[in-house]
Amino acid sequence: MTAENSQTKWAQFIPLVTVFFFWGFVAASNDILIPVFQKAFNLTQSQSQWVSLAFYIAYTVGSLIYMGVSILIKKDLVNKIGYKNGLALGLCISAVGTLLFYPAANYGSFPLMLSGLFIVALGFSLQQTVANPLAIALGPIATGSQRLTLAGGINNFGTTIGPLIVSFAIFGSAGGSDISIESVKIPYLILGVAFLAVAIFLKLSPLPDRPALVEESKDEEGASRSSALKYPQLVLGMIAIFVYVGVEVSTASNLPAYMEKELGFAIKDVAPFISLYWASMMIGRWTGAVEAFTDHVKTQKILRFVAPYLAFGIFLAVNAIAKHDLAPFYVYGLIILVLIVADTLSKGNPARMLLIFSTIGIAALLIGMFTTGMVSVYAITSVGLFCSTLWPCIFTLAVSGLGKNTSQGSSFLIMMIMGGGIMSWVQGYVSEFIGIQFSYIVGILCFAYLVFYALKVSGILKAQGISFDKKISGGH
Repeated sequence: MTAENSQTKWAQFIPLVTVFFFWGFVAASNDILIPVFQKAFNLTQSQSQWVSLAFYIAYTVGSLIYMGVSILIKKDLVNKIGYKNGLALGLCISAVGTLLFYPAANYGSFPLMLSGLFIVALGFSLQQTVANPLAIALGPIATGSQRLTLAGGINNFGTTIGPLIVSFAIFGSAGGSDISIESVKIPYLILGVAFLAVAIFLKLSPLPDRPALVEESKDEEGASRSSALKYPQLVLGMIAIFVYVGVEVSTASNLPAYMEKELGFAIKDVAPFISLYWASMMIGRWTGAVEAFTDHVKTQKILRFVAPYLAFGIFLAVNAIAKHDLAPFYVYGLIILVLIVADTLSKGNPARMLLIFSTIGIAALLIGMFTTGMVSVYAITSVGLFCSTLWPCIFTLAVSGLGKNTSQGSSFLIMMIMGGGIMSWVQGYVSEFIGIQFSYIVGILCFAYLVFYALKVSGILKAQGISFDKKISGGH
């Protein structure tokens, strides 16, 4: 990388993370919409899940549209319009989606509601295609995955407070016994205005339109390759994103059924544990991001302890506000120590972190499968901790060396988010034959592939002259 890219460009990075916040805010708020729609439209449980399906499938459709337009104009779309314009366009598309909530509520139309959510996520697809490689590019390659981890931590702050704010906006403080579909209009119109405001904000921000991207060494490969799919780190990375999002989403989505059917929990008592799972993502990402802040080793060691417990404190505060019993959660503070040790051992190298965290993820699911009671619940919930930094690790490894093909490669990776919906369904299907607890073998198989990718991709990148250990070797 060039000398000017030797430090994280905070003036550019801070405006960028606003879009990461929105993705988390809206995605987690969908969990509030599902019961509202189910009651308002008299839907079955499977019909209510069309909310998630419409949202996640839009990422794949968005990536296909992106590639189609790029083929038609015979040039990569983002390279043509610029990264900043790509973000602004994505936000405007999402804003159009929120506008559909108004006529959908007026006419009581579930398909129109789903169309609105689909268009919101369609905009997110373009935003993700641009923002993920941009976060990596705003500083040195050695801390690229840490910047993406930090952005992910802001995303998880959105997942933590989004449901609370949307729930309050729809139900009000009284608990909302009489829920009307009309109540979703104003919150989503406000969200649309926020999307447009951020689009203007980003357009005026110092974000680069064409950032310097990591390319393979020319002496190793000669001329750069014509398509992103000619890079093995990307093709294998696409499968990795598919199974990663798969294990992340399916672990959480099948936990309520396990706690209800096998452990006798009431549905209302499961909610704080689902909250803990998603908070675990925030805890892990805040921990994994410390190297993006400072090169000072002693400061990093201190932050590795402060950051996760600060995030854990936010989770406890949110649940205290919601008047949940906090007593079952204090022991989780000990499990966070495993995360801190694993993060320290990874030494900031994304391939090493992917290997260590995926291995611990397998161990956590094995404990969850072969123990009972709260031990199994804590083990399954802790998967959130060890999934937390995998997205930035995989993304950084998969797009490294792609150069001018980076945004195209990013689009292929975003397409693979559909793994969340598909693997959740696969685990649910498997559970009908071997039971919900042992169905977590699906998650173990997902982690096993991630272990393979971590081992394989290091050699692929070294052959292209790319190493993530250059900075780290001098810093520890």
